[in-house]
Amino acid sequence: MTIKDVQEEIIRLKKEKDICILAHSYQTHDIIEIADYTGDSYALSKLAAKVNSKTVIMCGVRFMAETVKMLSPDKKVILSNPDAGCPMAEQMDRELIQSVKLKYPEHTVVAYINTTAALKTVCDVCVTSSSAVKIVSAIDNDKILFIPDCNLGAYVASKLPDKNIKLLKGGCPVHAAVTADEAKAAKQAHPGAELLVHPECIPGVVAYADYVGSTSGIMEYAGKSDKKEFIIGTENSIAAHLQYEYPEKKFYLLSKDLVCHNMKATTLVDVLGCIKGDTGEEIKMDDETIALARKCIDKMIEMGG
Repeated sequence: MTIKDVQEEIIRLKKEKDICILAHSYQTHDIIEIADYTGDSYALSKLAAKVNSKTVIMCGVRFMAETVKMLSPDKKVILSNPDAGCPMAEQMDRELIQSVKLKYPEHTVVAYINTTAALKTVCDVCVTSSSAVKIVSAIDNDKILFIPDCNLGAYVASKLPDKNIKLLKGGCPVHAAVTADEAKAAKQAHPGAELLVHPECIPGVVAYADYVGSTSGIMEYAGKSDKKEFIIGTENSIAAHLQYEYPEKKFYLLSKDLVCHNMKATTLVDVLGCIKGDTGEEIKMDDETIALARKCIDKMIEMGG
């Protein structure tokens, strides 16, 4: 079968079985083309809650499928590749944060959306990379424990100097591996290009950026900008997607190593297998976990996130 054959079979079967396919923006372009919705993880979770389909396939990583399940507990949610995890989401567990909370009982615990459902159960409010500054600013407490990404946390702290933000060592190993020297070299190699960076990068890289924002924010900025050249400081698939969408513009990689192998674990054939019922993993979560984990997400929604 060719790629086109597989895509056509997926499209035929998803219509026949009334299945909604969600694809995170870091997925490969052949998967993006057959998805019903593409975007950041939280945005996809909100969209999934609104669709009529009773079965949803998440082409992404485990915590994203968990978030979909939390917001759509009555739907059947399938993770397209069971091995697709997230090192950042998995590096801190519930027990660790409970012990840290005992040391900092006056701190409001802010959880990045890139955390497991179990960890969210002991957090006060959730944030996305695009809403983090807004939400933390609105918290009626100057003592904040921000988990798990110390780089996103440092970016928030730089924007909110009046807040006392406690950070733990953690974050996205892919974004955090990019160095300030690479950012400097990229700008020297492409002097006419703007550097667009995700705040999961280290502060030294963020300091060189012309724009700092979420994946969707980066894509939107590049699309609307009058500039014609951009260095993309997030997962390299974003540069590829932007090249397809805006062929009149040029997109360069900040680092050839900015690749999320967990995101790339999902293949087009995996998606076909999920629709046929041969592969994938149904996300199951008890009512108590959903209720406890949703509290911090509901708090984010209440605060305008």
